[in-house]
Amino acid sequence: MTLGEVELTQDLRNITYINDDDPGKKVSSWLFEAFSEALKQSSAPHQAMALLQNYESACEEQFEMLQTLCHGLVRNESKFNKTLSTYKALKFEKETWTLFHCLYKDRLEMEERENEMMEDDVNKENNKTAVWALSEQNIVNRLFERDSLVRQSQLVVDWLETCSDVSSYGEKAKFFIEQPVAWENTLHNLQKQKQGVKSSMSRCITEMDPDAPCRQKLSPDDLDQEDEKYFLRNLFMLVRAGKLEKAQNLCQACGQPWRAASLEGWRLFHDPNYYSSTNIGDVRAIEGNPQRDIWKSVCWGLANEPSLDQYERAVYAALSGNLQAVLPVCNSWMDYLWAYFKVMVDTKVEQEVRLLRTVDRKLDSLPSDFEEIELDPHRIFKDIAASIDENVRLQSENSYHVIQKYVILGDIPALVEVMYNWVQSSKNNLPDHMVRLMAHIVLFLRSIGHACKEELCEAILEAFVENLIKNKHKDIVAHYVSSLSPSAQVQWYATFLEDIEGQEERQKHLQKAEEEGLNVALITKTVVERIRARDSDSFFPETSLASDLVITEEDTAKINAIDWLVFDEAHRPEALKQANAIMRSFIVVKKHAAARQVFEKLPSDTVDVIYRTWYHKTGSGELLPCDHNAIREYLCMKSYLDAVESFNDWFNLFHKDQPTKPGGVEAGASFTDRVAFEHKLKQYNLERERWMHNLLVQTRTTRDRIYNVLLFADGGWLIDAVEDPDSDESRQLQMSQLRKLHLPNLCLNLHTVLHSSRLYPEAVQIADVVASESHQLYKDFDKEAMQHLLAQISRSSACLLDENKDPLGYDMV
Repeated sequence: MTLGEVELTQDLRNITYINDDDPGKKVSSWLFEAFSEALKQSSAPHQAMALLQNYESACEEQFEMLQTLCHGLVRNESKFNKTLSTYKALKFEKETWTLFHCLYKDRLEMEERENEMMEDDVNKENNKTAVWALSEQNIVNRLFERDSLVRQSQLVVDWLETCSDVSSYGEKAKFFIEQPVAWENTLHNLQKQKQGVKSSMSRCITEMDPDAPCRQKLSPDDLDQEDEKYFLRNLFMLVRAGKLEKAQNLCQACGQPWRAASLEGWRLFHDPNYYSSTNIGDVRAIEGNPQRDIWKSVCWGLANEPSLDQYERAVYAALSGNLQAVLPVCNSWMDYLWAYFKVMVDTKVEQEVRLLRTVDRKLDSLPSDFEEIELDPHRIFKDIAASIDENVRLQSENSYHVIQKYVILGDIPALVEVMYNWVQSSKNNLPDHMVRLMAHIVLFLRSIGHACKEELCEAILEAFVENLIKNKHKDIVAHYVSSLSPSAQVQWYATFLEDIEGQEERQKHLQKAEEEGLNVALITKTVVERIRARDSDSFFPETSLASDLVITEEDTAKINAIDWLVFDEAHRPEALKQANAIMRSFIVVKKHAAARQVFEKLPSDTVDVIYRTWYHKTGSGELLPCDHNAIREYLCMKSYLDAVESFNDWFNLFHKDQPTKPGGVEAGASFTDRVAFEHKLKQYNLERERWMHNLLVQTRTTRDRIYNVLLFADGGWLIDAVEDPDSDESRQLQMSQLRKLHLPNLCLNLHTVLHSSRLYPEAVQIADVVASESHQLYKDFDKEAMQHLLAQISRSSACLLDENKDPLGYDMV
C-alpha cells in the first residue's frame, strides 16, 4: 500500500469515527485488545519492563490519533467534549505507565543489586574517599548509587519534565522576538538620543548592560518589556521541561548570550585528569563549574529580587533550589510536584557535596532558608494537597494523580486499597479506561511479585471483567477471567457465556476458555444452571389439572442452554443431568412440546457416549450411581413424552379426523342426486372403515405407551434404581411431585382412550393396575384424583352392564 493510500484509509476511518456520537470512545476501544495482546506477549516476570513499554506505546498511539480527530470536530459540541475528555484520560494514563516504567526499572534493579552487594565492596569504596571526593560529580554519582530516595526522586523529576509538552515554546519565542540584540527598541531610542534627536523616553534605562534596570531603577522600552515577559515565560517553560540546552539556544537567538551563560553554572565540577591514566602531556578539559557555590548564592539572590519578573526569578530559583520563588509560576499539580522534588534533590545533592568535597578554599555559605528546607515525599504530597491554589488542591484528588502519588511513594497497599474503594463506591460511574488501568496495574504488580491484599486485587479485576462483558469486548474476556481465583473464574465466565448466542460463537468462546486453562466443564454446567434458575419461583402448580402453556423466550433460552454441554463428549453426563432437570421443569407445567425440544437437543448416542467414556476412563462397565440414575430418568422422560404424544395423536384422530356422514337426500330428489348421495355414502363408509382401523391401531399404541410409564420397570417411573448417597434432595422431591402430578392424569387419559374406543373391560382393569401392590400406583393419588378415576371407571362398568356383561367385563351366565 502506498503512502497516499494509507493516508486516504486513515482519512476515511476518521470520517467514520467523526460521524459517531462519541468518536473518542470508538477510537480508543482498540486499547482493550492492545493491552490484552501486550499482556499475552510479555507475561513473564523478566518481561515486565517490555510490558510497560508496550502499554506506553499503545496509549501514545491512541491519544495521537485522538488529537488528530479533535481537529476535525467542531469545538463546544458534545462529541468534541467527549473526545477531548478521552484524549486527556489517555494522556494521563500514558504518563502513569511512563512513571511505572522509570521507577520500577530502578526498583527491580535495586533489588537485584541488594542481593549481590557485599559489605567488603562498601569498605573498599570508603577507602577511596580521598580521591573521588575531589570531584563533585563523583560525589553525586556515589550519592545516587547509594541513596535510592535521591535517585528515584530524580527519576520523578525527569518524568515530570518529560511529561511537560513544550515542543513549540522555544520556536514560538524565536519567531516572535528573535533579534541580534536584547531590548532592540530601547537601543534604538538611545541611538536616536545620541544623534541629538529628542525623545520622551526619560523613564527608560540609559545603558544597555543586563544589570542596568536594577542599578538605575528604570525599565527598558514598553515594547521590549512585553517581549521580555514573553521570552522569560518561554524560557521558564523550557527549564520546567528540562530542556536547558534548548533554553540556552533560545537565549542566544534572542540576543542574550549572557543569560545563556548564567544557565550553565549549575553543572557539577569534575576534573578528569585526576582519574585518567593517560600521558602527562595529555591534559583534558575541566568539566562543570569550580565556583558553583558562588553561582548558586547569586542565583538565590536573583530569585529573591522583587524587581525582577516572576518567571526570571523562577528560572534561577529552579536552578538554585529556591522553592518559594518557583511556586508562584506553577499552575498545576505536576508543576508543583516538579518544583518540590527538584528542590528536594537539589538540597540532598548540596548537602552531600558540602559534606564530602575536599577543596583548598572555604565554600560560600548557603542562605539560611536553604538549610532549613527538610523535604521528603510524604511531606511534599501533604503540602501540595493543602496548597493555597484551589486548582492544585482539586487536581490532587484526580484519580490519575492519586495513583501516581502512591507509585512515587512506593505504597502499594495504599494504592490497592484506594483503587478498591473506587470500585466499591462508584463501580458503574468509573470511566472504562480507568477500570482498565487499575486492572493492569494489579496484573503488573502480580507479575513482579509486589501485589498485596489479594482479596482487594481480586475485586478490582472482577470489576474490569464486568466492564469487558458490559462493553462486549468478547474476544479478551477469557484471558482476564483466567487471572481470577478458580471460583470467580467459573462465575464470571458463566455470566459472560449466558448472553452468547449462535453455535459457532459459543464454540469459539469455549475454545478460548480451554486455551486459558479455565474449567470448561464446571463453567458450562454453571451456565445451564443459571439459565434453568430463571423465573423458577413457583416450580409446581397448585392443581394437577394445569393447562398446557405457550413456549416463551425464557423457555427457549433454557432449551438452547443444553447446547453448551454437547460440544465435548466428556461433558455428556452433565448434559444429560441438566437436560433431565430442564425437562422436569417443563413437564411439571405440561409444556410437553418444550420438554420434547430439550430431549431432542441431546444427541441420540448420548447413553452410548456416557458408557464408552466411562469405560475408557476406568475400564469398568459400572457407572457412578448418579450417572446410572440420570440415564434411567432420561428413559423415563422418553417414555412419558412418547405416551403424551401418542395420546395427543389419538385425541386428534378421534375428535378431529373422524369422517363426517353426508346428509340424506330429499324426497323426490332426481336420479342424479340420488346417485351422487349413494356415491358419497359409499365413500364415507370406506373412510370410516379406514378411520376405525387407524383408531384401533392408535388406541393400542397409546395404551401400550401409557402402560410403559405406569408400569416402568425396576421400581417405577421416576424412581431411582440405584441408591446414591450423594443424591440431590431437591431432585428427589421434584420426581416425587411429578409422579403425584402426572401418573393420575395418565390413568385418566388411558381410561379415556379405552372407554372412547369401547374397550370397556380394559378400561375397568385400570383399577387393578392402580391397586396392585407390585406397582403401588395408588400412593401417588390424592383423594380427589382417586375419586375422579373411580367415577370414570364406574362409567365403563355401567356400559358393560348395558352390554349384558358383569361390571368387570365378563359374560353373564
